[in-house]
Amino acid sequence: MTASSSPAASTDPLADSGLVVVDKPAGMSSHDVVARVRRALGTRKVGHAGTLDPMATGVLVLGVNRGTKFLAHLTAATKSYAATVRLGVRTDTDDAEGEVTGRTRPLDDAALAAGVRKLTGEIMQVPAAVSAIKIDGKRAYARVRDGEAVEIPARPVTVSRFEVLERRGDDVDVEVDCSSGTYIRALARDLGGHLTRLRRTELGTFSLADAVTLEELAERPRLSLSLDEALKRCYRALEVTDEEYAALAQGKWLEPRGLAGVHAAVGPDGRAVALVREKGRRLATVFVARPSTLT
Repeated sequence: MTASSSPAASTDPLADSGLVVVDKPAGMSSHDVVARVRRALGTRKVGHAGTLDPMATGVLVLGVNRGTKFLAHLTAATKSYAATVRLGVRTDTDDAEGEVTGRTRPLDDAALAAGVRKLTGEIMQVPAAVSAIKIDGKRAYARVRDGEAVEIPARPVTVSRFEVLERRGDDVDVEVDCSSGTYIRALARDLGGHLTRLRRTELGTFSLADAVTLEELAERPRLSLSLDEALKRCYRALEVTDEEYAALAQGKWLEPRGLAGVHAAVGPDGRAVALVREKGRRLATVFVARPSTLT
């Protein structure tokens, strides 16, 4: 396995750690994709950053080896999707995999435009009932599967762009830019329909341009980004000296520098040693990418 570009890969103990961005095919769960990536890369240490429904395709980011530890710090405040909504038909899952629960007259063009406007901006959204949200410690989809009536409270989300691209009868192609936690299925439901297609085109700083198919990965196993590249791509870089690098590798703190937010501390050799953040009078580690025990 090789990284897309990894400094001193032959001697780097983290040469096989980083991220893989997969273009997930339809019909597979995110766990299925993890299993395929484990086989392709020859390691059990693979995890994913946020699930995609089996019906959905597109950007799925996975951590490999020590990259799995980075997933908790992978910021993905925004997501983008391309989707198709079938108006006038509701299902119990709000997508094409569910059972039809009702039919209504589909929205006309004017009502559709008004509905899209109402669902754009900072809104309160009731998530899809068949979702991974926990209710009293139990996943909502598990409660639905057990025959329970599920009521999930509305929560604030931001839909920064909701654009109708084309309408073909009752099928409407849309694109959506939204905050993490937004359910596209719920947007379709609130337009009086359900999703027949969903493709995630962007997740934070990652897009389809970064993604490989599972077939490509099996043919040529590789990381999409090394751990160094991932940290520097997702966070602003902070250059540190060799001495500071060594201290951060041991989880020690440095003197504050007036920084706002999390930064990737990068040594003179270009390697990212840790994510750091100022806390009071300390510049402390949030995540140590290269602990001294590995160097």
